Order: sequence, then C-alpha cells, then structure tokens
Amino acid sequence: MINQLAAIDLHISIASETLFTIYGIAITNAVVTGLLGLVIAFGILWYAASKVRRGKYNRFVGLVQWVFEGLLKSVYDIIPDKKLAKKIAPLAITIFFFVLINYWLSILPGLDSIVYHGIPVIRSLAADLNFTLAIAIITMVTAQIYAIKYLTALGNAHRYFRNPIKDPIGSFEGILELVGEVSRGSALALRLFGNAFAGEVLLIVIAVLTSYFSSVVLPFFMAFELFIGLIQAYVFFALTLIFTSLAVTSHGDSPTDHSPAPKAQSAGS
Repeated sequence: MINQLAAIDLHISIASETLFTIYGIAITNAVVTGLLGLVIAFGILWYAASKVRRGKYNRFVGLVQWVFEGLLKSVYDIIPDKKLAKKIAPLAITIFFFVLINYWLSILPGLDSIVYHGIPVIRSLAADLNFTLAIAIITMVTAQIYAIKYLTALGNAHRYFRNPIKDPIGSFEGILELVGEVSRGSALALRLFGNAFAGEVLLIVIAVLTSYFSSVVLPFFMAFELFIGLIQAYVFFALTLIFTSLAVTSHGDSPTDHSPAPKAQSAGS
C-alpha cells in the first residue's frame, strides 16, 4: 500500500474538506476519521476493561493497563489534592487516548491514496483546528468550574479583577492572569493542531519526493510521527492537569490549603 503513495499528487489543505452533507450538515474527512478514532478508542478501552474485570490478561491488555496506571500515577503526582485528582483523571486520561488514536490514524500507510470525489478520506482529527479548539475550551472551562468550586465564584473572579486604586499591582497581575488564561487555551489548541498538520504534510511531501522509494524511506518518518503523536497526547494530558491545578490555587497556595482546618485540641487532651 505504501507504494501507492508514489503516484499521488501533492494535495495539502489547511482546513478539513467536506466529503458529503447530511441534511445540510457538512461531514468532513476529519469528522469521518474522528468517528473512526472514537470507535477504536472506545473499543480498546472497553476490551481491556472487560478482560481486567474477568481476570483474563494478555500482552495487549497488559500494555493498555500499564499505560492507564502510568497516566493515573501522573495525575496524582501533578495534582496534590487527591480528591480533585480523582475527579479530573477521567477527563485527562480520555483526552490522552482519544488524541493519541486520532493522531496515529493519520500515519496509516496509504495516507492520501484513499480519496472520495478527489478528496482524501483520511485526515487526522487532531489536524482540524475546530477539534483542537473544542477540547482546549473543554479543558479551560473544566478548570474554571473547579476553580469556582474550590475558591467560590467571588474568589475566582478576584484572581482576575481587583481594585486598581487600592491594589494597582494586584490589578495589573489580574489582567495578566486573564490574558494568561486565554493564551494557555490558545496554545493548547494551536500546539496540537500545528504538530498534527505538520506531521501529515511531512509524510505527504516525503512520499512525493521519494516516489517509488517511499516504501523504504517513509517507515522511518512514520515511526518518528508515532513518537511525536505520543508526546503530543501526553503534553495535552499533562497541561490539562497543570491548568486545573493552577486554577484552584489562590495566591500561591496549594489546592489542599482550601480544606477545612482541623479542630484545635483541648488543653487537657
């Protein structure tokens, strides 16, 4: 299948392309690939979970469990508040697996050789800016929800808005914090999109340039992109945890500092 790449034209589009429409809703190649990635990710996790529950293990199940336990350990290492860590872990770990599977789908042999009406069918969902912006927004909104829960709505607002007359420096810091929230979300989306899109372009260009030698050259670049996909998925996972931890932190205090203080012991105890 790799040799088919030698005959393809150089077709690069920054935006995902519409394959067909359903009741006026455009279905793009990124959406189709994303749905496939969703099915694969759900299938892998469901299969591994069912095997673990029944105590039936194999190498694949062991690998998935090893990755899951490693991610869970990272959650507790990054977020000191164990209660918060347990709540945010499902979202962060789901993002890791979903991003990873969808990133890797674009590296399948035959990239851009499967077309429908002249449009490539396979395009990584991670290379669609709409998707990366969506999960970045979900991450930042989740962080704000926990910030309001831990600091109260007024306390969370105080992180950004302060009296410029009474506390001019604090007011300036609040503006910087607000700008930082927006920039962090944008950086999350653009980092993933940029790497995924650049990876797809790299594979296409290498395939075209090497022509019929692509079957020899391309596997090395595919292995490299598999590694980059793993790194990008983990970076998004880790930043989701870090941003949530920062959101529930007030003026440098750790999240655990917001728990109720223990009662003082009596003098006679």
